Amino acid sequence: LRFRLAGYPRKHNEGRVEVFYNDEWGTICDDDFTLANAHVLCRHLGFVAASGWAHSAKYGKGVGRIWLDNVNCAGGEKSIGDCKHRGWGNSDCSHEEDAGVVCKDERIPGFKDSNVIEVRKLLARIGSQCCPGFQRAAIRTLPWGSPAWPPYSQRGMMPGAWVWSEVTGRVAVDPSLQADQAGCVSGLLSPDRLFSERQQLNYRLHSVSCTGTEVHLSMCAFEFYRGNASAACRAGMPAVVSCVPGPLFTTGNGHKKKQRRQHQGQQRIRLKGGAKVGEGRVEVLKSSEWGTICDDRWNLLSASVVCRELGFGSAKEALTGARMGQGTGPIHLNEVQCLGTEKSLWSCPFKNITQEDCKHTEDAAVRCNIPYMGYETLIRLSGGRSRFEGRVEVALGAGDGDQPHWGLVCGEGWGTLEAMVACRQLGLGFANHGLQETWYWDASNVTEMVLSGVKCAGHEMSLSHCQHHGTSLSCRNTGTRFAAGVICSETASDLLLHAPLVQETAYIEDRPLHMLYCAAEENCLASSARLANWPYGHRRLLRFSSQIHNHGRADFRPKAGRHSWVWHECH
Repeated sequence: LRFRLAGYPRKHNEGRVEVFYNDEWGTICDDDFTLANAHVLCRHLGFVAASGWAHSAKYGKGVGRIWLDNVNCAGGEKSIGDCKHRGWGNSDCSHEEDAGVVCKDERIPGFKDSNVIEVRKLLARIGSQCCPGFQRAAIRTLPWGSPAWPPYSQRGMMPGAWVWSEVTGRVAVDPSLQADQAGCVSGLLSPDRLFSERQQLNYRLHSVSCTGTEVHLSMCAFEFYRGNASAACRAGMPAVVSCVPGPLFTTGNGHKKKQRRQHQGQQRIRLKGGAKVGEGRVEVLKSSEWGTICDDRWNLLSASVVCRELGFGSAKEALTGARMGQGTGPIHLNEVQCLGTEKSLWSCPFKNITQEDCKHTEDAAVRCNIPYMGYETLIRLSGGRSRFEGRVEVALGAGDGDQPHWGLVCGEGWGTLEAMVACRQLGLGFANHGLQETWYWDASNVTEMVLSGVKCAGHEMSLSHCQHHGTSLSCRNTGTRFAAGVICSETASDLLLHAPLVQETAYIEDRPLHMLYCAAEENCLASSARLANWPYGHRRLLRFSSQIHNHGRADFRPKAGRHSWVWHECH
């Protein structure tokens, strides 16, 4: 059985329950519906449990059959089909009684979000005539492999299958779409480059026709062929695409920095809170103030406009429910509805927000497709207790088919910014710690120090993009115990002081010394307080209120464990 949440208005974890049975989508009647029923349905949908349910078509009336009525679950069933009910299709209800559920916004570990275009799924074998909704159809790309080709050239490829065109010398694939899917800004088709390769190929698709607004090639119109149909492609060639990288992915540091400055100089949109390049909470600049976007009607089309505007490819996920952390400040936009052709999010229809409409628990976010740069193959961790920690080892001389030479990074000057770049390059998220000594991770046979003077700004995608001494190694302590290390985390807290509140509440107070013993013991007073005539006299204090907001995706906890806390009557 397959289930989905539908209806409007709703969040990603709530909606009208629809079930796919006997090749048809239908609804469930709310008669005798209970929270136990909702628990079973939410678990099937990938959530840990239900927090409530809705009756009387709260999320709108469905269409088609009402498949289930008088459902009665105990709560432990694996599927709603295992619960007691009147029988499939046996109902005395109308769609005004369609049931809905509200699930807890917490995924079962390992569950894949349904609002995802999965690029690496295998294409379903072409034994069937079609893929309903193209949910199983996906394209993956494999490197062309010729050193003469540009680094971003890809041959559009499926497992044992090629895309082709019926028109000689022309290819029907929209180049901007294929390039966007790969994570680049634009593309150029060059079918004539394949005349050198004449081996027998299995063609699976033809007449691919995209409008350019699709977020994935599998969403375009195309036709399947059964079996080995390579003979049908006498007049055409395998489709080829050559991608042009966006500003963040261009080679050459000087050119890259110039393009990045130009890109950021006119920027009115940014991503925050994401652990990896091309993901994060969407924030927009309006009236000189950064704010967020409400997730009502947020979808892959709007998310793709954001991704392309920022120089990435199309979106692979449109995230709702503040999945990339809650923002602060105003919520500028609501119900953004892009067509997919827009060059900027500001060109899309949207509603201005009022405070009653949305809260920051509804901030929209994206995950974008980005080019495969291979940076993660040039770095690795060794000696750690898990894959998220260890001594940093980098590869030198890995180009032109040579075997890479692995070495260590000097820990001198190594800090959080450098650790951030290393964790990003490894694809392991945020940096918890940047360590200058790693004698306790001495488990590798790599002992040579090959990189020193690493100094990062924090935004780089690879340690090689940071400043460093190059081939002129300069490290006072070259022993392995002084090699750099990192501890990475997929989520992190992100604390931000509410500065306007400090300004609004600040005042001067003369406070008697006999009321300041605790403050003195906690070292909250200036050093001159030690010379005061205790408990007589007073201190002049600057007093203010403060609020600390957590923008991140993890709870903030002290670094020291409870066993090392000091309990004191002043606390």
